[in-house]
Amino acid sequence: MSIALVILAAGKGTRMESDLPKVLHPIAQVPMLLHAMRAGAALDPQEVVIVAGHGAEQVARVAQDESETARIVMQTEQLGTAHAVDQAREALAGFSGDVVVLYGDTPFVQPETLAHMVAARAKHDLVILGFHAAEPGRYGRLVTEGDQVQRIVEFKDATDEERQINLCNSGLVACDAGLLFELIAEIDNDNAAGEYYLTDIVAHARKRGLSATAVTCDESETLGVNSRAELAAADGVFQARARADLLALGVTLMAPETVYLAQDTVIGRDTVIEPNVVFGPGVTVESGVTIRAFSHLEGCHVSRGAVIGPYARLRPGAELAEGARIGNFVEIKNAVIDAGAKVNHLSYVGDASVGARANIGAGTITCNYDGVMKHRTTIGADAFIGSNTMLVAPVSVGDHAMTASGSVITRNVEDDAMAISRSKQENKPDRARKLFEILRAKKARRDKER
Repeated sequence: MSIALVILAAGKGTRMESDLPKVLHPIAQVPMLLHAMRAGAALDPQEVVIVAGHGAEQVARVAQDESETARIVMQTEQLGTAHAVDQAREALAGFSGDVVVLYGDTPFVQPETLAHMVAARAKHDLVILGFHAAEPGRYGRLVTEGDQVQRIVEFKDATDEERQINLCNSGLVACDAGLLFELIAEIDNDNAAGEYYLTDIVAHARKRGLSATAVTCDESETLGVNSRAELAAADGVFQARARADLLALGVTLMAPETVYLAQDTVIGRDTVIEPNVVFGPGVTVESGVTIRAFSHLEGCHVSRGAVIGPYARLRPGAELAEGARIGNFVEIKNAVIDAGAKVNHLSYVGDASVGARANIGAGTITCNYDGVMKHRTTIGADAFIGSNTMLVAPVSVGDHAMTASGSVITRNVEDDAMAISRSKQENKPDRARKLFEILRAKKARRDKER
């Protein structure tokens, strides 16, 4: 069966107090919308339709960066969830298959749950995702008989008896595309909010004698985000779950609550992560790595046995081979550090290749930017770069070559050569004493004038 995703992402999120569309606020450094898109991607959808409204251009840009085939439709007026889904009618004209409706501000629905919904469609015309709420509060309630959902009632329209039900509506729906839009066409807005509720499709389906059932999931999967406080809470839920998963996979987190993970962080077993480490998007760490305290990694790949930090930063494009060592206050950007190479202290290596077993001395900088363009530095295997060397790119240092401490290297250094580029030292006898006398006298006059 072909699948189409319809993801509702039109809301402004007034309680967020933000110019950024609600669905673009990040959880685990990834916009909420992408959490929903990535969960739905597990169904291998033929169509992905994003219903946008507030900040549509921004929403479209993020969605289409994630999936070039995602189609954006507009909901210019927010008249309810059924009205929102109906905006996808034209985009899905001619589509034959099931539609799964997701919400861009409900980021934790799991791919397995969506797969269960699709599987249930084999036996039922309409599938609703429900959950048993510890505190049902103002959630809509699923009114059931046996395995059949008779109707969904919104809290504000529910009777006292119906409010005692703890099987609640998540809002997610799976239904044949043609049938879904037929049912939506029958919905009116005769309710307390004056909105067109998607939930009303259940009652209309039952009037036709069609089958409607509920698939249930853990309540945590249905967590929605409508405020900054809820955003922080949702991020906390993600972090706790992700840390627990890493611990179960054999990763050592010395202070788990201080490690911050991105949605797509991948870490291999027997890696040790010290306190206060932050992972941005796009990080893969292989097995047996040590990441020391207060390091920050994003967009990088770290191979087996590497040691990073403390206080190190790996930026996008950093590629560390096995056994590489990146020490304190070192920044690596768009650079390959080959096996066994060391950049141990106070250095910046950007737009560069560092050969196997090379040693980069403290205070080394690859001067990669000329104010307009970036240029590359190549350092050979077993090279030794002396402390406080400036490598002015484009430049290369050959295998087994050496630069003297304090050098500014502007020309290529051949294999096995030593490059020295610094001013000749001159010692001026008695000059320091005389200079200090002049400076102290000047300071005394200034202090007297005050």
